[in-house]
Amino acid sequence: MKTLFQIKALSFFVCAFLLSSVAFAQKTAKPIASPRDSVSGIVAGANIKIWYGSPSVKGRKIFGGLEPWAKVYRAGANEATTFTTDKDITVEGQPLPTGTYAFFVIPQEKGKWTVIFNKTAKQWGAFDYDQSKDQLRVTVNTKVIALQERLVYVITNDGFSMNWDTTSVPVLIK
Repeated sequence: MKTLFQIKALSFFVCAFLLSSVAFAQKTAKPIASPRDSVSGIVAGANIKIWYGSPSVKGRKIFGGLEPWAKVYRAGANEATTFTTDKDITVEGQPLPTGTYAFFVIPQEKGKWTVIFNKTAKQWGAFDYDQSKDQLRVTVNTKVIALQERLVYVITNDGFSMNWDTTSVPVLIK
């Protein structure tokens, strides 16, 4: 009888310790700096999904600073942003076949930006980016917007845009 009581008491203390440890860990866990996010919608009859890491401005100079002009940028944080379409579409007047692509941009200080759909969808950032694997490259005009602290993608009836800092990169889909 005494042994049964000791086992129950020990079990109680073990459970209490584990529960308090979990609660403490949840209170002290840091938020993820660039959480993964996604957006999906229907554009030109195609189901579109964009999966990306969403970094914050945090008072930094983004384009022409953190992300240099005229260099390939992964258009998000960590893993390369992926763009999926379940039907053939036309992007800025050029055909893009059904599939999943890594999505990159090349920011420009002046003039149009290049947007890229690369056939190697799964890659870390743009470190192993290979231009020979591009399915499509088009240029777009950017727009100035009110400060967007966290990078977001927005799908509209006409396409999608990448919005971050004070820059919107709209991409037309038909």
